[in-house]
Amino acid sequence: MKESGRKQGAASPCAACKLLRRRCAQDCVFAPYFPADEPHKFASVHKVFGASNVNKMLQELSEHQRGDAVSSMVYEANARVRDPVYGCVGAISSLQQQIDHLQTQLAIAQAEVVHMRMRQFSSMSSGGTAGNSPENVSPSSRHTQTQPTMSLFTMDMVVDHANMGESLWSC
Repeated sequence: MKESGRKQGAASPCAACKLLRRRCAQDCVFAPYFPADEPHKFASVHKVFGASNVNKMLQELSEHQRGDAVSSMVYEANARVRDPVYGCVGAISSLQQQIDHLQTQLAIAQAEVVHMRMRQFSSMSSGGTAGNSPENVSPSSRHTQTQPTMSLFTMDMVVDHANMGESLWSC
């Protein structure tokens, strides 16, 4: 049975104490969060923050907050190892750029769909059949016939806006 990353009765050090080459005390602040079978977690955190700083941060937090703090430190440390300058901010910025690009592509696709529907509607209504004359159209369908024109204008603005955003991406 394991208790806080160590076998009960055996003095198996946690990953932090193993890396720091010290005896792991029963009340070791690192042991619950850096088990011996996950040495890479503490190695990256130690490389970025230092053991003393991690110890101070954990000591200042209540026990129920420490797990989240360690998760955050591990995430940030791994991001800093991958990208020493920007860390996780670089990853967040990259993801935000991808979201912006995909939103622009979505707006363009939606505008194209509306534009195609307008062409289809226009070609159907230009047939000049008696069934489509204003006298034979109900008031509710008259409303739906004039609304696509407004949508076309609105979607043309969306396409212009989306194309403007797309030109920014091509820089």
